[in-house]
Amino acid sequence: MREAFVVEAEVRTTQGKGASRRLRHEGKIPAIIYGGKGQPRSITVNHNELSKHLKIEAFYSHILTVKIDGVSEQAVLKDLHRHPVRDEIMHMDLQRVLADQLLRMHVPLHFKGAEIAPGIKTGGGIIEHHLIQVEVECLPKDLPEFLEVDLSALNVNEAVHLSQIKLPEHVALVELKHGNDASVAAVHLPRAAVEPEPVAEAATAEVPATAQKVEAKAEGSEAKKDEKKK
Repeated sequence: MREAFVVEAEVRTTQGKGASRRLRHEGKIPAIIYGGKGQPRSITVNHNELSKHLKIEAFYSHILTVKIDGVSEQAVLKDLHRHPVRDEIMHMDLQRVLADQLLRMHVPLHFKGAEIAPGIKTGGGIIEHHLIQVEVECLPKDLPEFLEVDLSALNVNEAVHLSQIKLPEHVALVELKHGNDASVAAVHLPRAAVEPEPVAEAATAEVPATAQKVEAKAEGSEAKKDEKKK
């Protein structure tokens, strides 16, 4: 059963950095809702309530009910600004959705079957994830909370591509529409298992040809001296 998310909001009448700072001190987050058939509206939401929602993965790829002073609108989370150091939400962007208009959203990927993939179970390989989310295009009613990627058939040096993801009806992948069938995940041997063994150095180094000639001349000179002495 799909979870229903309700975001309680109030109209924001003050603007500017100073006003936004005061709102945050009061436990409120400045936000904006735009798109659809309405004008952009500046709003505020409760920081603690929003933080609870953000702990649930589905919130990021779900149609939200935004209640602004008691009036409900349907929207999706389009952007979230956090403080670069503190775990603090600075601003939120919401986009209205219309039932008959396509929307594009990023949804997370859930991977399954890695533990029984031949390349891992018997081949000694490891999973390398290339993507953790993908952008989909669909009507609001068809928006999936996530997409599942089956890794159970992968052998070593094999990959799963976007075209192999099983999609719900009426849902399309944006990258495939652009002809980009990117790799989602692959099985590879650990680096240590594929690196060649270093070649052992010879115990005795070869004498260069030039040195051999010099040595031969020296031996010849010594032999001549011995003959003269005789």
